[in-house]
Amino acid sequence: MEVLYPRCCGIDVHQSFVVGCLSVVESGQRHKEIRQFSTQIGELRAMRDWLVGAGCTHVAMESTGVYWRTVYRQFYGSLEQVVANPQHIKAVPGRKSDVQDAEWLADLLQHGLLQSSYVPPVEQQDLRDLTRLRSTLVQDRARLVNRVLKTLEMAGIKLRPVLSDVMGVSGRSILRALVAGERDPHRLAGLAHPSLLRKHDQLVAALQGGGLQPHHSFLLRELLTVIEALEHSISHVESEIQDRLRPFGETLERVEHITGVGQHTLEVLFAEVGWNMDPFPDAAHLASWAGMCPGQHESAGKRLSGRVRKGNKWLRSALVQAAHAAARTQTYLGEQYRRLSKRRGSKRAAIAVGHSILVIYYHMMKTGEPYQERGVEYLKQMDKQRLQRHLVQRLESLGYQVTVQAPPAA
Repeated sequence: MEVLYPRCCGIDVHQSFVVGCLSVVESGQRHKEIRQFSTQIGELRAMRDWLVGAGCTHVAMESTGVYWRTVYRQFYGSLEQVVANPQHIKAVPGRKSDVQDAEWLADLLQHGLLQSSYVPPVEQQDLRDLTRLRSTLVQDRARLVNRVLKTLEMAGIKLRPVLSDVMGVSGRSILRALVAGERDPHRLAGLAHPSLLRKHDQLVAALQGGGLQPHHSFLLRELLTVIEALEHSISHVESEIQDRLRPFGETLERVEHITGVGQHTLEVLFAEVGWNMDPFPDAAHLASWAGMCPGQHESAGKRLSGRVRKGNKWLRSALVQAAHAAARTQTYLGEQYRRLSKRRGSKRAAIAVGHSILVIYYHMMKTGEPYQERGVEYLKQMDKQRLQRHLVQRLESLGYQVTVQAPPAA
């Protein structure tokens, strides 16, 4: 088998140490050198100097958790790096050790059998960390809010049917008063915002549970404290994200016109996909990488499954949310969602519209063109043209010669 990289290295990465196998091919002979280093910065720099001094040009490693990122950053700019999917490089069954894993990586890399995963620039990786942290914090807050609702239910307080947002201005005022010891339902209902004056009687009825025990008060106090701390952290993270994206203000403003794409979705797109589309040959490759297109599982001429692959879960979640937002609009994407949901269900429709949003984003970032809304009538016109072609083909199959002539203008 042809050797593409005469001097390369396979690195088996662990939490506290790495094992490197330097493979050198000279005069048809392969020589291997195995060394182990700790993952401390000084040791990784020593490993980099060793490889550069030996004339190594390429290194390969598995994308194991977050451990590979420290190695990647220390080697960045000095060596060509290949970060491979562990599922694509499983060794032949048999004995397994750290040294054998490093040798296997080196052999695959040397013969060009490794496909590198998409590794974004360092500044985009930092932005990813921020947007993913924000998503995690928002999810944690949602779980704690559900705990607040459960605690209120256990105490017999039925705020959920009356208040659309229990953690809104009115809800927080009532919760703080409950924690402070107030039990009079009329006084508690009077703390609501003036816009809820018409719901005063409903609030009084909902607050007459009378089952709030000291135990429940303690739980509510602790939950509210943690929720407020999370909200402060979310605010700080969002401020940092906006600072990182300030240089892209003009691009963000242009792309934000895509139907259903809000500020948070756009920030996730910038963090997960980036602003440089060169790593993706076309929009289809990007959709496949993101897991926003049907999968392909075919055998013996039969399609066994079209289930979407896992892809990038952070990006897919944001695109699905954007698709549901677009479904509530009278636009091209909204009409696409409604048509597909009738035939294929809401989940498939959300994936399809999310795919369309991702393709639109790709072309806008690639060409620099503004977003062009096609409108609801675009799909209706396509239906008319499709029906016309179908009828013409049916008539021609029966032996007729068909000439299509548009009706005269009114």
